[in-house]
Amino acid sequence: MRYDDFRRSDNIDDRRDDDGGGMGGGGFGLPMGGGGGLGIGTVIILGLIGWAVGIDPRILIGGAEILTGGGSQAPSYQTDRKTGPAKAGAPSDEMGSMIAGVLGEIDDRWTEIFQADGRSYRGPRIVLFRNATNGGRCGMAQSAMGPFYCPPDQQIFLDTGFFREVETRFRGCSGNACKFTAAYIIAHEAGHHIQNLLGILPKATAMQQRAGSKAEANAIQVKIELQADCFSGVWVNREAKKRPGFLEAGDIDAALQTASAIGDDTLQRQSTGRVVPDSFTHGSAAQRKQWFMTGYQNGTVAACNTFQ
Repeated sequence: MRYDDFRRSDNIDDRRDDDGGGMGGGGFGLPMGGGGGLGIGTVIILGLIGWAVGIDPRILIGGAEILTGGGSQAPSYQTDRKTGPAKAGAPSDEMGSMIAGVLGEIDDRWTEIFQADGRSYRGPRIVLFRNATNGGRCGMAQSAMGPFYCPPDQQIFLDTGFFREVETRFRGCSGNACKFTAAYIIAHEAGHHIQNLLGILPKATAMQQRAGSKAEANAIQVKIELQADCFSGVWVNREAKKRPGFLEAGDIDAALQTASAIGDDTLQRQSTGRVVPDSFTHGSAAQRKQWFMTGYQNGTVAACNTFQ
């Protein structure tokens, strides 16, 4: 992915120089023990799923209790340290600059899409952190939870260390193509912001609240996540048309490889040795690849109706 000429967004809070936001002090509690809850390894894996595609990782952790027979308790997080003031604006380091560039281009392309439909667009804010930070109205943001979009605050929380996890632990990408994988993931999180602006998230949440079972609620969550994958593909389509040299050989393959590596079936098979479709919250590897490509090939919001 070539991003030298991307417009750098200033809509970033960089908290990576904080003292850890409480990770070294209070730590976090996990729902383990007699209730049959999730172990730390499973929580980390769920965090990686949420990192790549989640709105609030606590939804994933609750959904995964189907696999273990545990209750619906989500982990509680505490902190006894205070975070320092964030550095606002586009970061100057290589990783931060790339993220600022991707966000700037995402905002520009979606602004064009919204304007063509007679709508106004305001992009999300990205909060960069290490270990843990205050997640605003979505609670504590922890590395083990993974990046997520917080609808009430319209913010994306992102610990960039998880990009390395996808590359080294889950083989979701390799080499230079991992830069495009990072862009795909950020665009997916921005896709949740699009859903929020279009009123899709509130309606889907209401549907989940009316659902008669956890499996039914999970099925709705899958539709939400697959649509965000599709919106990610829409951005890639529009960006490639705006900047013909943006994509490099292997970039699309890298996105598909990542989508496959973080599919619910792939991760469940790796963590438990079996697949439980009723517990899916983000879609199978095949579904994720299909909907990303649908957005990429069509480049329209209308093509991404996963609820149909």
